[in-house]
Amino acid sequence: MERVLGVGGYFVRAADPAALGAWYRDCLGLDADEHGVWRPDAGVTVFATFEFETEYFGSRDQQTMLNFRVRDLDAMLAQLRAKGADVAQETPEMEGVGRFGWVTDPEGNRVELWQPS
Repeated sequence: MERVLGVGGYFVRAADPAALGAWYRDCLGLDADEHGVWRPDAGVTVFATFEFETEYFGSRDQQTMLNFRVRDLDAMLAQLRAKGADVAQETPEMEGVGRFGWVTDPEGNRVELWQPS
């Protein structure tokens, strides 16, 4: 059986694509080139399905949620707050998995931040 090799991209609709791209660059440090190509550090990627009624993604209108691995969750959340981003207060921990935090981008998409254990 042929298998996928990894995530090849994640595409987001935006009212202002340039501004949203700049927000991800300036607030999260996502240094994609002019074609959107980004070379992340090696690490695990999680693919999980959720019940349709989940509230984990925030808005019911949001069908998927992007999750970024971070080195230091507290530092990233402080950086986002300093830039005026909409950051959730809770930072739960899953034993053996890591800690989580959330930020909502300027287009209303909830993004998860994960500091692996």
